[in-house]
Amino acid sequence: MRNGNFNINATVKSINSEWIFCPVCGKKTRNKIRVDTVLKNFPLYCPKCKEETIINAKHLNISIIKEPDV
Repeated sequence: MRNGNFNINATVKSINSEWIFCPVCGKKTRNKIRVDTVLKNFPLYCPKCKEETIINAKHLNISIIKEPDV
């Protein structure tokens, strides 16, 4: 190594990831999930419609958790 010259012989695996879309308004949120991401009872907040929804996610499949109104 010499002053910023690096020899990196590593391969980068491409990991499939997707944005999480708001289940209320359908707009893109600020969260991304990868194939290996597991979320349980995650409070997903949408900056567009200002709604919070509880979700589960596994293998890029998202399910909405219905909470009873209190």
